[in-house]
Amino acid sequence: MPAVQENVTKEIVIERLKTVNGPDFTGNIVDLGMVSEIFIADAKVFFSITVPAARAQEMEPLRAAAERVVKAIPGVAGAVVALTAERKGGGMEAPVPARPAPRPTPPAAPATAPRPAPHAPASHNQGKRGIPGIEAIIAVASGKGGVGKSTTAVNIALGLAANGLKVGVLDADIYGPSMPRLLNIHGRPQTVDGKVLRPMENYGLKVMSMGFLVDEETPMIWRGPMVMSALTQMLREVEWGLLDVLVVDMPPGTGDAQLTMAQQVPLAGAVIVSTPQDLALIDARKGLNMFRKVDVPVLGIVENMSYFLAPDTGKRYDIFGHGGARREAERLGVAFLGEVPLEMGIRESSDAGTPVVVSKPGGAEAKIYRNIAAKVWDRVNEERGMAEAAVPSIVFE
Repeated sequence: MPAVQENVTKEIVIERLKTVNGPDFTGNIVDLGMVSEIFIADAKVFFSITVPAARAQEMEPLRAAAERVVKAIPGVAGAVVALTAERKGGGMEAPVPARPAPRPTPPAAPATAPRPAPHAPASHNQGKRGIPGIEAIIAVASGKGGVGKSTTAVNIALGLAANGLKVGVLDADIYGPSMPRLLNIHGRPQTVDGKVLRPMENYGLKVMSMGFLVDEETPMIWRGPMVMSALTQMLREVEWGLLDVLVVDMPPGTGDAQLTMAQQVPLAGAVIVSTPQDLALIDARKGLNMFRKVDVPVLGIVENMSYFLAPDTGKRYDIFGHGGARREAERLGVAFLGEVPLEMGIRESSDAGTPVVVSKPGGAEAKIYRNIAAKVWDRVNEERGMAEAAVPSIVFE
């Protein structure tokens, strides 16, 4: 029998963390002052480790080691450990290119010019072939992994559906597909006339993922061209039917797959997911800038793991900091879409294949996601209006 929760104390956690060496084996992470306030609730331990921002990438083994020693403590049911960094004299203030202003309306075309088709595409989607039947495609992206992007994407999709829209989800993460588990979908998709795939369905969503086509434990060792070919097939060779919106769960990072997707797919906009700490925001800015460079509207930023409410007292703890994504959104001139709390129930319901928007539709967390989804859709319509206003009128005299 595991120890009861009362036996798990901050003092025990601190003693175990003293066995974790600091950077370059200079003392331990506790004595070096790298460990934040430790919070324990329902036998689960939450804390962050402050590291130098310039060395963030090499500090992941340190974070993993701290998580392992805490999980090994008798009575600990789980641990959430994140890396964070202190802001150092404007280090977060790198210049960001401004979003291009709308081009001035050119002179009227001559009378012989053809009349443009109704619903002409926005300027940022010129030259990109649309998907028949799909009104809008939204990318949900992050500059790095581990920030809850896929959980956010699926709950936004379910929030859009709960708000009355016809919604599909494309799991574009070839190497780490999450949608089969998140949406509790098993089996293989059927083909239509042996030519196109019929999407899988659950909770009112139409879904396509590489996870439906290969076994969960099969490693994907494809190179860039193979990845893009697979993404193209899952996007364009699927019988999506009529959808108001297709939510694309993008791979983490800003590599070739992400850039090519942004350049070739007619995206209505992108949602950036980040956590509050500075390290995550640095990577989130990379993702945001990638979309701006290819002239894809950034619909806004979501701050995930924003705060923690103790289940016993209701007291709020900002374990990983708080408000960083909101401040970053204001600084960059993009919409702040909302804060999602660090709530173990969100993770547990996602792992069980019953995301919180459908498993607890009347709960506070489901309401947060539905509100974020509503803001996302409002932003899509705002961008549509701006695009239509920017399309030149052709006058025949």
